[in-house]
Amino acid sequence: MRHDDRMNETEGKALAQGQGMNVPGETETREEAEMSREKGQDAEEKKAAPEAPQEDAAFDQQLEEMMNGTGGKKAGKKKRGKKKFLLAAAVLGIGAVKVLGGSEPSLPTAATVTPVRKEIQNRLSVSGPVSGTDSVDVVSNLHAEVLEIPVKEGDKVTKGQILAVLDDTDLKKEVAMAKNDYDLAVSTCAEQDRDARNGYAKAVQDLKTAQDNYNRTKVLYDSGDVPLVDLETAENGLNDAKRQAASYEVKNGQAVAGDSYRLQVEKARFEYEKKQEQLADTQITSPIDGTVVRVNTKVGRFADSVEDSEPLFIIENLDVLEMEIKVSEYSIGKVAVGQEAEISADILDGETVRGQVVSISPTGEEKGGGSTERVIPTKVRIMDENTKLIAGITAKAQIVLEEKEDALTVPVAAVTERNGVSMVLAVKDGMIHEVPVQTGIEGDVELEILP
Repeated sequence: MRHDDRMNETEGKALAQGQGMNVPGETETREEAEMSREKGQDAEEKKAAPEAPQEDAAFDQQLEEMMNGTGGKKAGKKKRGKKKFLLAAAVLGIGAVKVLGGSEPSLPTAATVTPVRKEIQNRLSVSGPVSGTDSVDVVSNLHAEVLEIPVKEGDKVTKGQILAVLDDTDLKKEVAMAKNDYDLAVSTCAEQDRDARNGYAKAVQDLKTAQDNYNRTKVLYDSGDVPLVDLETAENGLNDAKRQAASYEVKNGQAVAGDSYRLQVEKARFEYEKKQEQLADTQITSPIDGTVVRVNTKVGRFADSVEDSEPLFIIENLDVLEMEIKVSEYSIGKVAVGQEAEISADILDGETVRGQVVSISPTGEEKGGGSTERVIPTKVRIMDENTKLIAGITAKAQIVLEEKEDALTVPVAAVTERNGVSMVLAVKDGMIHEVPVQTGIEGDVELEILP
């Protein structure tokens, strides 16, 4: 072969190899060469990889036991390989795992996190207003001028303490007039009682006389000594006496005045007592022990003329505070009287106070805002004393629905669902696998997983 021909053949082989073409006579293909190169790099990576720390080994054993359902009772069982959970596309474990494999530094990797055994809680967070446990609106229907207001907002008062004094001049006159009417009605009824007793006594005597006259006339008529007209006259007199005696109202054997007189007495008594109560109401008092939280009147105004139909005073018992929250119908099944709550509010400057569910309404109500959802009014009592909380502000209550200690927890995003089955992703021997798990209590950002 000529020199030029040998050069052309050598250049042709080189060109074919550069383009990835098979060259006759070659003992190793391009694919085989690539596989040899990757095996060599893998061996170098394994050789250079640091030894796993003891914590990683202990964690791998714990996960292996959990996934096998042994719960640590079969420690002698042979491991089938290390596994680490994936957080969606991120591995739950220690270190970092290459998701796509290979040796190129540009390929993506996934950071790993470790499941932790800790206390986990499922909490319901609802906001609502803070108020006293006992609240009353103090109003007045008297058209009387306010002369004095001896209290102000923020004052603590006791039951029966005077809140305001009204002008009682007109009412004193009305009470005196009602008293006269009542006395007159009583006097008239008593006089009628006397007349009834005297009249009834006479009627009884007249009846006896008429009865005796009839009996005597009847004997004479039977013997033929008197005519029939005398007997009829005696009989008529007897009937008249009976009717007269029967016209009286008799109680316990004694005649009394008619019902109309007693009704007049009752009516006069009612009016008199009503005027007495109104006179007493000119001194407006607190119906409970508490704190004056609102004063909606001033000296010189009339008690029954308050702007916007507001009460004269609002008294609340602020020694014990409560929150009224609206719990969704979808969550109320997990709420029960006695459950603990954690109360927070801006006024607490980051601190929290203890609360407790004390009552749940037996009926729901509309949520409002066009929503078809129903809500159930629920009261949470503030259990801590001397807090910074005050009535009238909005606070947030976090109710502990479920809790568990020493639960194996992972981030919520680490658990996915396929065909109704909860799954986590695990890495075994560099491969990603789906592992079915049961879920337990779900917290705000963490979720309990069970074997």
